[in-house]
Amino acid sequence: MTEHEAPSADGLVIGILGGTGDQGRGLAFRFARAGHPVIIGSRAPERARMVAGLLGHHVQGMANWDAAREASVVIAAVPYEGHQDLLASLAPQLAGKIVVDCVNPLGFDDRGAYPLSVPEGSAAEQAAALLPDSRVVAAFHHVSAILLLDPEVESVDLDVLVLGDDRAATDMVQALAARIPGVRGVYAGRLRNCGQIEALTANLVSINRRYKAHAGLRITDI
Repeated sequence: MTEHEAPSADGLVIGILGGTGDQGRGLAFRFARAGHPVIIGSRAPERARMVAGLLGHHVQGMANWDAAREASVVIAAVPYEGHQDLLASLAPQLAGKIVVDCVNPLGFDDRGAYPLSVPEGSAAEQAAALLPDSRVVAAFHHVSAILLLDPEVESVDLDVLVLGDDRAATDMVQALAARIPGVRGVYAGRLRNCGQIEALTANLVSINRRYKAHAGLRITDI
């Protein structure tokens, strides 16, 4: 592969931890639609199997432990409050794999969404600390689950910001993002810069509430 040639994401088996939530289901639907085998993971495997059955023939449902073991690339789409304990428990199964963290640590009150403080700096950095033998990449923070899940939306108009410390891993996640029609993966720095990416989600929530939209991001001039 030359320096400017993107890697191929063909054939990747994608596991989604917390895949029964809206974001996980939306990503599962899009990747299955692109022809990838997808494994939805959940604390409740029977719920994972039920959701998988609704999404189509490329999707299986399993316990999180089994999804982490069987997939070649794993996406963490769990609520932030369960993020630390789940990843710590799956470290052996995730060793050597690309783990894509799309968790946004947010709180909500009567004034709207706001970012939560994470001791490690961001959810992605927390994941990297918990999974020293995995290749942690941050991506898919700003993708509307409503658009992902809508079968009438053929093309999702946004860029996915991809951050990480392993060049080959970020290149692969950029290629994976591009499997969703209309989406482009854009390298946006190392994991130490992920805090503001996760926090920006609070601003997008505010935009979407004010304008009744499903706003995403586009990066100009590249």
